[in-house]
Amino acid sequence: MESRKAWVVVWATFVCLAIIFGVSYSFAAFFETFANEFDAQRADVSWIFGLCGLVYFVLGAFGGMLADRWGPRLVCMAGMAIIASGLYLTSQAQTLFTLYISYGLCVGLGIALVYTPSIASVQPWFTQRRGLASGIASSGVGAGTLVLPVVVSHWMTEMSWRDALQCLSLTVACLGLLAAFLLERAPQAGDGAKGRLAGLSLGQALKTPAFRWLYMGTLFGAPVMFIPFAHISAAARDAGVPEAQAVGLVGLIGVGSLVGRFAIGWLADKLGRVKTLMLMQCLMGLSYLVWAVAQDRWAFAVFALWFGLSYGSIVSLLPAICMDLFGGKAVAAIIGTLYTGAALGNLLGPVLAGQLFDMTGHYTWVIWITLGIATVATFSCWRILKYPQQAY
Repeated sequence: MESRKAWVVVWATFVCLAIIFGVSYSFAAFFETFANEFDAQRADVSWIFGLCGLVYFVLGAFGGMLADRWGPRLVCMAGMAIIASGLYLTSQAQTLFTLYISYGLCVGLGIALVYTPSIASVQPWFTQRRGLASGIASSGVGAGTLVLPVVVSHWMTEMSWRDALQCLSLTVACLGLLAAFLLERAPQAGDGAKGRLAGLSLGQALKTPAFRWLYMGTLFGAPVMFIPFAHISAAARDAGVPEAQAVGLVGLIGVGSLVGRFAIGWLADKLGRVKTLMLMQCLMGLSYLVWAVAQDRWAFAVFALWFGLSYGSIVSLLPAICMDLFGGKAVAAIIGTLYTGAALGNLLGPVLAGQLFDMTGHYTWVIWITLGIATVATFSCWRILKYPQQAY
């Protein structure tokens, strides 16, 4: 039976993930404001979101390595402090380039120091209920996606966008630092030791075919996963959906994500985690067919819920699959390295989608190209099943 401390770590991770992804996806609330304030096109504004994701995915492996050595508490507290600073600096920005630095790079760095260390801290605490614990912890992403963009959107009706960013910065500084302080390294991981948990080292994991195909699935799944966060609210506004409801679509993605993260454990127990991952990749791609025909708020809501369900399931499954396939010896570094596969897609997906829109005036080409990419991601996950798997 897992200890009480183990569940404290689960819920602390829940809060950490809710904060960092709530901050990241609150970008949708600022999207049009940034474009108008700095007289920029959608592709130019999309670079902010893309840079942020690029940084936290590329440096996620670095954050994981730091956590393997120093423990998640210190690393995650540093990350929260950097996010709060980046948001405050964004509130003072006078040029679009400043936003690239303060929101794109600074907030991205802070998320990198929180994301991988916090989610990886859960896995070594559990054996029998690892899937449940991972699902609860990662559902913080859905909760943050549901709550913070809506809260920020409300703040912006009551105050300027600069004041809203300062309120967000204060929230991260207070609640984020407290949650990060509660993260504790599992006793069997030792203080700075890397060899007490069973499994592969980072170098050994990188040489396995299973990791290579999992990396490919993450690489090609990333554009499918991140384009809606930057563009679905703008697409809904183009279709005549009111501002508040358009921004609220990001919250609906969070609702679907929460359901997916809590429900996916049952399905994964029946099918196996890798088969379930393959199914969710396929469903996430198919959700774009709803976007293709959406003309009113209800159709966009169906897309948001469907997309969120599959997206949340994928994010919940990946850390547990890494623990299953490669063990806990270097799990934080392995998860962080895997997430670098999402970096390029996170950067280029929203930006290229913005450029295609700027060229054509619609998202039709974006949707059909993304469907093709989703097919490649699904195939890559299927290939993992071809190789023997050992649960640690």
